[in-house]
Amino acid sequence: MSDDLMRDLLRRWREDPRGAYRTWFLWEDRIKNFRSIRRGVQQVAEEIADGRFGVAYRGSSLETVVHSIAEQRQVFKGADHAFLWKPKLRIPDIYEHPSNQRAFGRLLDACVCCDTAEHVLAEIHRIDALQIKGLGPAVANILYFLHPTIAPPFNTAIVRGYNALFGANVKLGRWEQYLAMRQGLMAFNAKHRDLLSNDLGAVAAFCFDIGMGLYAPPPRQDDEAALASWRQDLAKVRQAAVLKPTSEQDERTHTQVQGWLRDLGLALGYKVFIAQNDQGRLYEDGKLGEGCMARLGPKLESAAGADAVRLIDVLWLSDPDSIIAAFEVEHSTSIYSGIVRMLDLALGGAADSLHALYLVAPDKREADVRAQIARPAFSRIGDLSVRYLPYGELEKHREAMGRFGAGIRALETVSHRLTSGEGPLA
Repeated sequence: MSDDLMRDLLRRWREDPRGAYRTWFLWEDRIKNFRSIRRGVQQVAEEIADGRFGVAYRGSSLETVVHSIAEQRQVFKGADHAFLWKPKLRIPDIYEHPSNQRAFGRLLDACVCCDTAEHVLAEIHRIDALQIKGLGPAVANILYFLHPTIAPPFNTAIVRGYNALFGANVKLGRWEQYLAMRQGLMAFNAKHRDLLSNDLGAVAAFCFDIGMGLYAPPPRQDDEAALASWRQDLAKVRQAAVLKPTSEQDERTHTQVQGWLRDLGLALGYKVFIAQNDQGRLYEDGKLGEGCMARLGPKLESAAGADAVRLIDVLWLSDPDSIIAAFEVEHSTSIYSGIVRMLDLALGGAADSLHALYLVAPDKREADVRAQIARPAFSRIGDLSVRYLPYGELEKHREAMGRFGAGIRALETVSHRLTSGEGPLA
């Protein structure tokens, strides 16, 4: 297979607004989700080590983590299927078999703590040697969020795409098959790193789109008829991409809603802090962080969980160390990550002045928001004052609130109470 053809395909894929490179890999919230998922994995490992995990998947901390991974857009759709309890097959055998559960917990704990490929691979070989029924390389989807440069994701579409690209015969369900595919992906990634990334999510997303039939792999170079047909098909894909923009190009973007909250907070007389990794985003005629605090105050910067707090989408403050309101904009993804960041704020001891936490989402997502809040893993969220702010209400009333509103209370009339709590956690 010609390197020139492959690189042409990679370039077209990177430019395609429907492809996973633009819709997932470059997705503005993707990196934010790594820390919250990592925290969730730590919680699972701790509960297993302490004997508190239980014998059920439903309602467990593992369900919360895997469900949040499954919601990370199309590449991870269905990632939770492998962990669902199948009573007839009694798999995966980590719910009813205590020693298997502890081995799974040790795998998660070791991979959270380790920082080298050798260590991660050693832990994979260790869990594989136990031959735990039903616990296969679907676990790699968890490991990816712990070590994105070491462990690529693994699902049916990625395997199908890999096999189509390289003429391989990788099969699902066995760790040695995953490790063989990993070796091939690492070599391919190294060869075309300038068009991919150190993060193995990019090359996995490429295989995913091939496996889903969005693109066909290049044919053999000596087959002129097939080569001509492939080039025609590639041109059609590119034309269709221009004519049919992705559904993610919503009329209200994540950045736009952050901008509304920024402007409203400033109009109400608050200091505003935009998530650290969003401050440089283009918004209207400038950057999103313009007119806002570049850094939090020293008390907040030194508080426990400060790394997560700096990633909260928008903060309103009365002074650099006093947060009045925190806003997480959940445009099209799991509510889980935003709730974890808010808990980090509330539990970090720097939320004494906090009036309320707001989950800001499209009008139709209120049921999703309430379902996430009700998860057992978030039981402590009930002690907080958490409200749901629909996009439509914010858009409709923001100018009037900015002109006539009296502080944070202006938002109470257009938001919905999610919990009965009145303030920060004790």
